[in-house]
Amino acid sequence: MTTSPRAPVIEPDVEDHTDLDEIWKVVVWNDPVNLVSYVAWVLRSLFGHSKEEAMKLTMQVHNEGRAIVNDGPREQAEMDCYRLHQHGLWATMET
Repeated sequence: MTTSPRAPVIEPDVEDHTDLDEIWKVVVWNDPVNLVSYVAWVLRSLFGHSKEEAMKLTMQVHNEGRAIVNDGPREQAEMDCYRLHQHGLWATMET
C-alpha cells in the first residue's frame, strides 16, 4: 500500500494581534427627509450634546454631508447606530 505525499500546509496571512480597544466613530449622513431641528433634537436626546454642539454637528451634516457624532467601543457604536436608525437617521460606523 502506498500513501500519497502530503500537500504542504500554507499558513494564512493574518495578524496575531487584534486591538480590542479600538475606537469606532459613529457617522450621521445627510438625508433629504429630516429637518435640521429634528436632527439636532435627536443628537441632544441620544448623546446628551449641548444645544450648541448638536446644532454645530447638524449643520456639519447638512453642509458637508456627514459628521462624527459619537465614538467608543464597537458594541457602543453599534448600539448608537441602531438608535439613530430607530429615529430615522442615516448612520454608519468607521474606525
